[in-house]
Amino acid sequence: MMPKLALYVPLKARPGKESDVADFLTSALPLVQAEPGTLTWYAIEEGPGAYAIFDTFDTEEDRQAHLDGKVAAALMDKAEELFSEPPQIHKFTLLAAK
Repeated sequence: MMPKLALYVPLKARPGKESDVADFLTSALPLVQAEPGTLTWYAIEEGPGAYAIFDTFDTEEDRQAHLDGKVAAALMDKAEELFSEPPQIHKFTLLAAK
């Protein structure tokens, strides 16, 4: 059964904070692994200073639980320190997946 829903959160590091952002994203993995409803979770380096999170879910309840969870709380707590603009959370419906 393929996941139905996704989140995409692009993140722009403050100048000089790139390694801190990468470390923060890497350190979030154990928190996400504790969320049974988060099916996949990717921390991405898109280019110099540009990062993103992409994750997938079966239900809106699972997606909302992730948004209400520890990773999102930590992300918002660190946002001003690490990012040059507030994280924008994009909600997607997946049409096909392998």
